Amino acid sequence: MTQFTEEILIIIKGIPYGRVMSYGQVARLAGNARGARQVVRVLHSMTEKYNLPWHRIVNSKGKISITDNKHAATQRELLISEGVEVSEDGYIDISTYGI
Repeated sequence: MTQFTEEILIIIKGIPYGRVMSYGQVARLAGNARGARQVVRVLHSMTEKYNLPWHRIVNSKGKISITDNKHAATQRELLISEGVEVSEDGYIDISTYGI
């Protein structure tokens, strides 16, 4: 596993309950400002193994970016259960709930 991937895992695991981060934020903090797609890859391939709070990651506009309706609804429900306000169309106010 690369150092960048290890940093991604640490950062995602450290996102507090009721807060969100963007893919780009995670990538920047992990050391590669252009690595947002790598963050997606890590979430896709390692969430289950490392018990990552995948639902706390949104796009840079504060929107749930999962295109599958079932999984997007699951993400929305998980965020709401943590006290995060999510609009009907999947937007989160990053200035309120972001890190």
